[in-house]
Amino acid sequence: MALKIENNLENQKLPRRAEESIAKVFALVPREHLRGLERLRLVDRIKDARLTGAQASKLPGLYHPKQGPQGAWIEIALDALIPSAKPFHKKILPRLYFKANLAAVILSLIGQHYYLTLRHSVKKERLEPSVRAYTEKYLKKWSESEHNLRTRLFKPLQPTFERWARSLQKRAKASGK
Repeated sequence: MALKIENNLENQKLPRRAEESIAKVFALVPREHLRGLERLRLVDRIKDARLTGAQASKLPGLYHPKQGPQGAWIEIALDALIPSAKPFHKKILPRLYFKANLAAVILSLIGQHYYLTLRHSVKKERLEPSVRAYTEKYLKKWSESEHNLRTRLFKPLQPTFERWARSLQKRAKASGK
């Protein structure tokens, strides 16, 4: 069963090729991880009774688990990804990084669905790190598929960059103590 994409935007227009980007992200993830997920709804702002006004305005996505006969679904707020009330010069950067931010939000919500419904062996205190690792893993795959030339150029240098990053993290951790 294909995942249904609902466009419930009222105030904003969906950026060009956004649905293609969403489809690419869903094609990247194994189908088993999407089992039970019915739809993805694009909205201006997330409206949920459990959230306060400040939380709802900043929250880019929300996972709704299965409840009774209604299946699990994902809700993504475009106001959090592309602020519409700011002046033009402050909207440029979020528009440039829209595809990457959208992919990250979708992958984190799919990770939540996967670990909450399909992987029952994960304990509650390990849920957030597991979802974060899942998101990083698939976001790295997404980035490699999106930026073919850059990936091929920097692939030989990547172990060196990762080694530098680990040493910098160790230094920062040591100086923080």
